[in-house]
Amino acid sequence: MRTSFINTLEHLAEKNKNIYLLSPDMGFSVFERFRDRFPCRFINTGIAEANTIGIAAGLALTDKIVYVYSIVPFVTMRCFEQVRMDLCYQDLDVRLVGVGGGLCYGPAGTSHHSLEDISIMRALPNMKVVCPGDPQETRLAIEESLKIKGPMYIRLAKNNDPVVHKGNINFKIGKGIVIRKGRDIAIIATGGILHNAKIIADRLAAKGINTWLVSMHTVKPIDRGLILRISKKVKALFTIEEHSLIGGLGSSVAEIIAENCNKNLYFERIALPDLYDNCVGSQRYLHQRHGLLPEQAADNILKKLGKIRKR
Repeated sequence: MRTSFINTLEHLAEKNKNIYLLSPDMGFSVFERFRDRFPCRFINTGIAEANTIGIAAGLALTDKIVYVYSIVPFVTMRCFEQVRMDLCYQDLDVRLVGVGGGLCYGPAGTSHHSLEDISIMRALPNMKVVCPGDPQETRLAIEESLKIKGPMYIRLAKNNDPVVHKGNINFKIGKGIVIRKGRDIAIIATGGILHNAKIIADRLAAKGINTWLVSMHTVKPIDRGLILRISKKVKALFTIEEHSLIGGLGSSVAEIIAENCNKNLYFERIALPDLYDNCVGSQRYLHQRHGLLPEQAADNILKKLGKIRKR
């Protein structure tokens, strides 16, 4: 996703001289070509995230479209007050691009894990929250971001992420993408875990469970209409995300379902627990610890469906 982001931004910057890229001392081996081609529009601000947001706000006030890139916790949490007051309060055209969503930086420990960022960014007025599911969605999200006014948070995985979509897709910020239709249950995913969700749907299909699969790349504003339509067609709906159970995709979908009183629908969030895991390891290892591997999640869904049938 990281490569898709910078390649797309570089292409857009050729045509739009108002595009600026800021980074608080991140992006080595990633941004050199952008820096060399547009030296006046790339600023390495040093390890000073709060100051970086202030610079971005100043540029945006002069009609620049600014992208600020860093690891997720550093571009959302370390500079939260500045994001809140400098960007969101003034409704400025700044895009925060966070790399390493969820547990991508597993070996780096808790300081580099991003479990709360969707919840935090989603709570900010004016902020849009976009979590592309694969490199193709990343490219389209960056292209679409030029058309959207106000601040935006774009949450990426890391790099060498699997491509989920085959062929062209209709990508629009605020609208989910139906990857496949079903009749029994639905799985709604956001972000880099979309590939796992597709494997889960495949495993369920092998067991005779016909599954909707949706990429809900935009968590705010979320596609309320699509969620309601699907919830009326299935017996059970599961959300899956590499984020805390609290405040992310699952919470967003739960709010919509609760407000519409669909009592016949079984709903469950598959996400990370509300705790700081002191264990250090690869992303896959940490997924296994928390039941996010495709085989684990598929088995969990099958068990829940078995209980539903016995009611």
